[in-house]
Amino acid sequence: MAQKSLVIVESPAKAKTINKYLGKEFVVKASVGHIIDLPKTKLGVSIEDNFKPEYIKIRGKEKIIKELRSLAKQAGSVYIATDPDREGEAIAYHIATILDRAQKDVYRVEFNEITKSAVERAMNSPRSIDMGRVYSQQARRVLDRIVGYKISPVLWQMICRGLSAGRVQSVALRLICEREEEIRIFKAEEFWIITTLIKTDNADAFDVKLTKIDNKKAHIPNKTKADEHSEAIKNADLKIASVTQKELKRQPPPPFTTSTLQQTASRMLRISTKRIMGIAQSLYEGIEVSGHGSVGLITYMRTDSTRISGEALEAVQGYILDEYGKEYGLSKARYYKSKKSAQDAHEAIRPTYISREFSPAALKGVLSKEQYRLYDLIWKRFVACQMSQAIYEKTSVVVKGGRYELTAEGETLQFAGYTKVYREEPENGENGKKFIPKGLAEGLLCELLKLNAEQNFTKPTPRFTESTLVKELDRLGIGRPSTYAQIVSTILQRKYVELSDRKLHATELGETVNRFLTSSFPEIFNVLFTAKMEEELDEIANHKTTYEQVMDDFYKPFDKAMKEVQLKKGQIKSDLQEEAGEVCEKCGRPMVIRWGRNGKFMACSGFPECKNSKPLDNSNEVELTDEVCEKCGSQMVVKTGRFGKFLACSNYPKCKNTKPLSTGVTCPKDGCGGQVIERRSKRGKAFYGCSNYPKCDFLSWDKPVNKECPACGNNYMLEKVTKSKGEFLRCPRCKHEVK
Repeated sequence: MAQKSLVIVESPAKAKTINKYLGKEFVVKASVGHIIDLPKTKLGVSIEDNFKPEYIKIRGKEKIIKELRSLAKQAGSVYIATDPDREGEAIAYHIATILDRAQKDVYRVEFNEITKSAVERAMNSPRSIDMGRVYSQQARRVLDRIVGYKISPVLWQMICRGLSAGRVQSVALRLICEREEEIRIFKAEEFWIITTLIKTDNADAFDVKLTKIDNKKAHIPNKTKADEHSEAIKNADLKIASVTQKELKRQPPPPFTTSTLQQTASRMLRISTKRIMGIAQSLYEGIEVSGHGSVGLITYMRTDSTRISGEALEAVQGYILDEYGKEYGLSKARYYKSKKSAQDAHEAIRPTYISREFSPAALKGVLSKEQYRLYDLIWKRFVACQMSQAIYEKTSVVVKGGRYELTAEGETLQFAGYTKVYREEPENGENGKKFIPKGLAEGLLCELLKLNAEQNFTKPTPRFTESTLVKELDRLGIGRPSTYAQIVSTILQRKYVELSDRKLHATELGETVNRFLTSSFPEIFNVLFTAKMEEELDEIANHKTTYEQVMDDFYKPFDKAMKEVQLKKGQIKSDLQEEAGEVCEKCGRPMVIRWGRNGKFMACSGFPECKNSKPLDNSNEVELTDEVCEKCGSQMVVKTGRFGKFLACSNYPKCKNTKPLSTGVTCPKDGCGGQVIERRSKRGKAFYGCSNYPKCDFLSWDKPVNKECPACGNNYMLEKVTKSKGEFLRCPRCKHEVK
């Protein structure tokens, strides 16, 4: 009996999809991502030994490694089909090194899409592992480890424990903080806009805007000037000076790259960049489709290329012809140029199958709501990129009267072209443009029906959204498409940045961290340096330089900066601290404001000799309650600690009595009489139990709310939240739900 070949992929979903194409001669197994990594408890990089990494088996992967070794011994051939990027190449190399067989007998295969033809082509064209890609990924991993593990402890010394720095994330934080500073120092300037509603004898009324005064761009700084010009326009003889019409042809946008997919989906679908990539991964790896089994619906979603295969171009041209007609198609395919910095290793992001059977409408029943929305966006953008131009008629009207020139522009759609399938701008009338009536001609007198002078103020550059931050990172060459989502999620997770109204706001902690990093390491956390490092990583991948050379070029200035910071750490720490304006009551030295894990607090500047500390003045604005301390009779107040709000005696520090905050719900157990209070598990997770514990064992992971169920009269309901329903209340007895 012939030996079976072993194919190793990263994810079980991908394994399932590929297995159906390869047949019984192959065994397909998943490594479930990386199998080895740097240790978490130490640097794990030997600086002196040419930056050699110390890889160890990832905890929990022992069983997978053992199984892969066993299968590899029995297999005739071993093919590693991890993702077609540097990360996948590194995983392939690490797997090959633990299989206990000669690496020359281990083949690397990659495919941009998981289809039968793509898989068969890949299996027929195996190659050896590309060590340039492997070392490029290793360089990124080691660079990030050195920055994180060497600078984070300095952050602990200067600001507070638990903080961390990242080579690329900290530069993204810098961009957000600099934008915050721009907004803070921005001074708004007043200006006025004058618009009028006019009509001619033979046409409907339309709006025109004042654009020129005395043949110069109109600038109206205040109300006095606005009133002056408004009165003059009312008394002027307005006449149409010109009417011009021209045809506009608009080309469709290119198919998605990782960057443009994250930007567009974040803006149009209002999904986080991290979630977008997770959904795209599931579409790439395979979805169960009735009659077809597991099907990979899109090409690989980590790419910076707009290239499209000839096979896909042929398929989409046939689909457009069948669905929309000859006038919507092209006589020859449209090609798009990728950015100069693009690696161009893979195609653009597109559907793998272009047919009615795999259209978004046909698959709506098998995809989740999020999968459907993202697949629909990818599908439409790709189909549109090979459709004919959209044609508009643009009309420009100039109206003159005395010193004043007023203009209006409008567009009328003549032929939909690609916009029949895909358009990003909101539909507002004709493409959101102003209405221009028919019948206008040069020389016609205009009647002024209405004049409006509106006060405005200049606005600062807006804060970044996830979409615009990704666009800026891409423009500056910071990070790579596969890292953008992780960059954004990391700075949010660290609480250096917070999302409010879909805008990224730098927190006070984030600005403090950024101030320290940019002043202490100006050469490291800088846009040009970070972009240059990306170029050097590309050069490793392209075999133009070596891992050791790039690491050495980075480490010398980094080590110098680290030593300088250590020499000046006393001064740096002093510069970061602000005086509290109070004197320590224990030793008489000034109090300063410091950061702790729960935020800012006051501490004695004589620390560690004097360890006196207390909350900031604004933290003393506590919330009074009607409860009385059972130990001393003083009023209880609401305070905030590490695990949220709690009740404390107002006579602190003389009385240190505290207790959990009640939800206001009486314990539902018969005869108990206790109150339901918030508690914390050993891992810090919130749950709700009875104040009479351990006598009463009532417990709920959902927060009880003091609201009677309208259906069955139960004395409380539970607070719930799901993606599909949002926030709602559910009765624990009858399951009735209330918005």
